[in-house]
Amino acid sequence: MSMAEPIVEPEPLPRTREQRSWYYTDWAVSAFQTTVAGVLFAPYLISVAENAVGEQGRLELLGLSIAPGSLPSYVITLSTVLSAVLYPLLGAVADRTAHKTRLLAGFAWAGALATALLFFLEGENWLFGSLMFIVANLCGGAAVVVSDSILPLISTEAERDRVSSVGWAYGYAGGGLLLAVNFAMVTFHDALGLSTELAVRLSMLSAALWWAGFIIIPWRGIRDRAPVAVERVEGGLLARSFGQLAATLKDLRNYPVALTFLLAYLFFNDGIQTVIASASTFGIKELGFAEGTVLGTYLLVQFVAMFGAVGFGRAAGRFGAKKVILAGIVGWMGIVTVALVVPERQLYGFLLLGAAIGVVLGGTQALARSYFSLFIPRGKEAEYFSLYHAVDRGTSWFGTLTFGVVYQLTDSYRPAIFALIVFFVVGGLLLLRVNTAEGIRQAGNQRLAG
Repeated sequence: MSMAEPIVEPEPLPRTREQRSWYYTDWAVSAFQTTVAGVLFAPYLISVAENAVGEQGRLELLGLSIAPGSLPSYVITLSTVLSAVLYPLLGAVADRTAHKTRLLAGFAWAGALATALLFFLEGENWLFGSLMFIVANLCGGAAVVVSDSILPLISTEAERDRVSSVGWAYGYAGGGLLLAVNFAMVTFHDALGLSTELAVRLSMLSAALWWAGFIIIPWRGIRDRAPVAVERVEGGLLARSFGQLAATLKDLRNYPVALTFLLAYLFFNDGIQTVIASASTFGIKELGFAEGTVLGTYLLVQFVAMFGAVGFGRAAGRFGAKKVILAGIVGWMGIVTVALVVPERQLYGFLLLGAAIGVVLGGTQALARSYFSLFIPRGKEAEYFSLYHAVDRGTSWFGTLTFGVVYQLTDSYRPAIFALIVFFVVGGLLLLRVNTAEGIRQAGNQRLAG
């Protein structure tokens, strides 16, 4: 391809319409990420597991003895290890098909179905709930891989930070809106004639319906595009996909800046994902707050994060994405440090901690996505974003495993969450080594680093 060839079509109006449709991918999947993965699933699974063995008992599975309090961390760990294997292959498949929106919707609906089946998580069936969550989490990540690969196709490089940040803002707005409804249902479950357990299960079911319904908007609103610049390999679709994956992994050495960023992202995003996955458990089990209080705090996080994502996007336009991401990483270091000493049952401290998470949460993730897109050669968007999400979800087991092991050794979530500061320090140091202008040049993209 010519160095001067644009990576998206120049017509602004159709592109704007597609961008608006694309925003709803974040709006849809955030229902699962907030209500289920972020707030309700982990503490509820712990309760089901404790009901099966008692608070002082241990779960026995495949010869392993597992503390109920560590079970969600190990479930997420298994899910992310599986995704490390599956997502790169998915990226190769997605780059070879002209029907990315069908893949997007298909994975979303499969994930929504698995989420809906969590309604039947009750009694002592912790293993069933664990398996359904793993399926839902894998499908959710697969849908996001495809969605992110569409971002460079519907936006110019100059638009990328803004479009990515607005997408994240939509995600926090959508997830927060449903979370507000679920917050009311869990908080006032007695007035509604519901038990706490039934209110939680209905909330997880509502996330499945939300996810399945709103994904129709990008499915119908984004047009498919023929694949370009794929590697010529022999065989059927699966064989060609493995062949392209092998070629891309080999070719990645030609893009050392992209590789350095992926290593940096592996560490600092591990910390972010583990804080998100463990926040509700920390609030309920360590600080002693009720589920309704944690839901309300998480709602605050969603509200603040919506503005944080937009604010970080604007700051990136002025100072550059790399500097703003580094500032966010410093913020995360402060958050895990404060979590080590925040008093039990002190609501104001917990709310301030949640607000701080909201400020840095959306911005760091949105800018990481758009920043990495600058280093991707044309025609390999899905495959490179699959590597990105293999790091995002597939290798984030480092963080959850660290959290689970430290908890098991100390019987406290405070040192477990503070231990994550190592991931932010290492990730920040690696990000300092990323040369933005050189990475853009290596990928053959047009935009000059600002």
